[in-house]
Order: sequence, then structure tokens, then C-alpha cells
Amino acid sequence: MIDKNTVDKLATLSRLEFKKEEREEITNDLNRMLDFVSKLNELNTEGTAPLIYMSDDTNVLRTDVVISELTQKQALSNAPKKDSDYFKVPRVVEKK
Repeated sequence: MIDKNTVDKLATLSRLEFKKEEREEITNDLNRMLDFVSKLNELNTEGTAPLIYMSDDTNVLRTDVVISELTQKQALSNAPKKDSDYFKVPRVVEKK
């Protein structure tokens, strides 16, 4: 059973803030979800193998083949900023 304290703890852990009305609504929703999932305990699963895959199909994967379609010079030819062998891009992470 989900109560106010559980919702408050979940809110703290997930860094969320709820108004009083929202907290009550979330409490009701979570309890309804738990009730729904608990219905699964009523099923007789004796002799039922666990479902690992949704179908019997297997993945058909191709092997990776390295294809060098562009030379380094061609790749850098349209770069707005470059430094001999590399693209130059604006700094994303600032040093402190």
C-alpha cells in the first residue's frame, strides 16, 4: 500500500515536487497500479516456461564491413574550421 510518506520519499529521490492535490492523485494512481499488478498473482502459472523472447525469430545480422568512402582531406574540405588533420569545434566544457 502506497501512502503519503512513500510518495514523499519517491518525490525526494526523483527530485520532484508535488502539490497536495497532486500527491493524493499520484498516491491513488500508484495504488491502482499495484492492485493491477497484484492480479497477476491470481494466475496459475504452474508448468509455464518463462518468456524470454517475444517470438521464435532470431536476429539476422550482417557482418560489419569497414568502407572508407571519404578521405581525410575530403572530409575536412567543407569544414568551417580545421587544423591540418582535425575539425575545430567550440569548447563545450569550460575549465574551472
